[in-house]
Amino acid sequence: MKKIKGFKNSNILTEEGIKKTNLIIEEDYIYSISDNDVDGLIELDDELIVIPGLIDQHIHGANGVDVIDGEEKNIHDIACFLVREGVTAFLPTTTTQSIEIINGALTSVKEYMLKEYDDGAQVLGIHLEGPFISNVYKGAQLEKYIIKPNIETFKSLEKISNNNIKLVSMAVEEDDSKFIEYLKERKIVVSAGHTNATYSEIVSSIKKGLTCTTHTYNGMRPYKTNEIGTVGSALLLDELYTELICDGVHVSIPAVNFLYKNKPYDKIILVTDAIRTKGMKDGMYKELEQTVILKGKEARLEDGTLAGSVLKLNEAIKNFMDFTGTSFINAVRMASENPAKNLGIFDKMGSIKENKKANLVVVDKDMNVYQTIINGKIVYNKK
Repeated sequence: MKKIKGFKNSNILTEEGIKKTNLIIEEDYIYSISDNDVDGLIELDDELIVIPGLIDQHIHGANGVDVIDGEEKNIHDIACFLVREGVTAFLPTTTTQSIEIINGALTSVKEYMLKEYDDGAQVLGIHLEGPFISNVYKGAQLEKYIIKPNIETFKSLEKISNNNIKLVSMAVEEDDSKFIEYLKERKIVVSAGHTNATYSEIVSSIKKGLTCTTHTYNGMRPYKTNEIGTVGSALLLDELYTELICDGVHVSIPAVNFLYKNKPYDKIILVTDAIRTKGMKDGMYKELEQTVILKGKEARLEDGTLAGSVLKLNEAIKNFMDFTGTSFINAVRMASENPAKNLGIFDKMGSIKENKKANLVVVDKDMNVYQTIINGKIVYNKK
């Protein structure tokens, strides 16, 4: 992997907008964004733009492997696959399985994080999706493994993970044990996902520490005129970040626009929620106790339930621009700045600014990825 010194007279997406300037990297960090010059800077073509590294806070798998398999090698495979789409950091995400299997997944991520891999996207921690969810909106999650939020159970998971759980998707209405407050005290992001929560339950949960909704529209109580449910609450309450799977399959184009018109752009987080079938050919794939059928852009269980996506994060940005007409800058921020702020790491990454990590992506206006850079090293070059 080649270490680079930076870029010269190139389009750089800074916090203030796109500037034609120089960007100098020292060690792993952005040293300067100015007219300062040093030997060895790369001058990009006019149609290319340097953007912040993308962050996927919700991804289960890719290229035939999944986090829940409990194999350290799988985490590495996913990390190396993601750089092709401009992802420089991510949260490996679990599913609702037996505690034993979840423990295996947490252990594999923990072991991976203890080693100094530098050829793939950085693992920021773990997104625990399940087992603390609702059986009413379980989606493709296995009902027999669903349990109520329990602090002692979580403490055990947390210990096995080496305190690397950074986000928990849960049925907030099921919390009757100060579980949300415990997560908040631990500085863990609480997200309402696979939930049957009403508006009043969401409002109450925000007071306890809820800050996000998981794959908004999917796996949650829908909007009705006499009870706006979790969906309506996500759209109405600006305190909440809202994850969105923008593939045109999980959420229709009108629904994407409805969210965009009702939600500040800086509260929308684009995610993939991708599973092992991402990057694979059409066919049938085993997912522990379930079978996933992949056909085109749709991955479904045998009963037709959506099992997850095969979406790439750069495609999600392009789709959001196409579906809503939003600007390139705003769409990119939905997959970089916004997740960084949600996860409390915006001081380190999520935008291009001096003294932040040199996690960068070279793209064109259609979000085709030409180069991915992590800690100042090129980890992907378009052939």
